[in-house]
Amino acid sequence: MVKNYRVLIVPIIMMVFILGPMPGCENADHVSPNSTNGKTTALFNPTKIYGSLTDQEGNIYKTITIGSQTWMAENLRTTRYRNGEGIPEETDDFLWHNLKTGAYCNYQNTKSIDTIATYGRLYNWFAVNDSRNIAPEGWHVPTLDEWKILENFLGGDTIAGGKLKESGTIHWRKAWNINTTNESGFTALPGGYRVDPFYSIGEFAYWWTATEGEGNDYFDSAWHRHVFWFGNGTGGCDCPKYFGKSVRCVKD
Repeated sequence: MVKNYRVLIVPIIMMVFILGPMPGCENADHVSPNSTNGKTTALFNPTKIYGSLTDQEGNIYKTITIGSQTWMAENLRTTRYRNGEGIPEETDDFLWHNLKTGAYCNYQNTKSIDTIATYGRLYNWFAVNDSRNIAPEGWHVPTLDEWKILENFLGGDTIAGGKLKESGTIHWRKAWNINTTNESGFTALPGGYRVDPFYSIGEFAYWWTATEGEGNDYFDSAWHRHVFWFGNGTGGCDCPKYFGKSVRCVKD
């Protein structure tokens, strides 16, 4: 009997060595570089059919088709450009203000996986405009005109915000009125922004566009689009490129 057991055990050991652990087994040596996946607490529109996108770092996002465009339904959170090179993180306010090259940060420099997964990261415009591409393959940072196509499809800038914003007050400070519906499925979240310190998480959502601004004697500028906790309109500003803002990408 002992010999028979040996005959069975040896081939099994060889199979495990060659093929690795069986499905469902945990590999103690494997550390996922994308710990934010599956951690968002965003409330997506349950009536919509969402697609999926994986970026250059392995981050997975929901996507949504709105009219003729397909958008990310979550804010970008990559720390790498499309070619695999890293985007530097800058936590110091003074250094952030004086940067002329691409960088990212987390709101209040948090390390909270849930916060990063839900609200995404903040980027300066130099990262948005870098030739190495911050957007995943097949996607790009939308221009100001592409944002306006989205807003016009949803009825114009006086009401589009209510159709873009996540419903309820779990993440938004206050639902201004019942017209905050997220009927588009876009699920806009108030990730706040960075000037030198950080401001307005839970209140304001800002997204960079790829469109450069006119600037002035004091700073170079680029355009963003925004929605606020008060009211259901959309808006935008030609503001300094060093500001830290969220990014949504649109499909090529």
